[in-house]
Amino acid sequence: MRQRPRRREPADAADGEAARGRARRPRRPGRPRHRPGAARLGFGATISAARARWLACDGNVTRIVIGPDGQPLDLGRTHRVVPARLRRAVEARDGGCVFAGCDAPTHWCDVHHVLHWADGGQTSLDNAGLLCERHHTKVHHGFTIERDTAGRWHTYRPDGTEILVLPRIAEQPACSHAG
Repeated sequence: MRQRPRRREPADAADGEAARGRARRPRRPGRPRHRPGAARLGFGATISAARARWLACDGNVTRIVIGPDGQPLDLGRTHRVVPARLRRAVEARDGGCVFAGCDAPTHWCDVHHVLHWADGGQTSLDNAGLLCERHHTKVHHGFTIERDTAGRWHTYRPDGTEILVLPRIAEQPACSHAG
């Protein structure tokens, strides 16, 4: 006689993965948690907090914290896209992607908030850096970039170690004009 599959009931119904009857994978260090229902888009779709932070990098977002009874508890500030004049200043300063070892040109890059606006970061030249799409995604998944007091950019892995890149070798090989 064949047994019917049993549906496991989660101990905590608020846990989205367990509520859908799936086993949870262990979270990799340095990766953001993806919890369902952290943010809702204007047309009603629900997205995770990590996805909301990623979208907020170059969109209009207003943070509204809603209490358990459905009443707004806190209305945050609206974050706007980086103005054109600020983008031009960041492009002039950075000259391309600031991630270690990347030479993507400015027109391939997005302006990234070094200290995310949701964490109190301002939309300013001091808090902005250019990142190509590939490295912008990496920064939102655990890598970090920082600018030191001398204006040099540093890139760090999720474990905190710095990515060091050797200087480039000259494009033209050294020529000996000796006969």
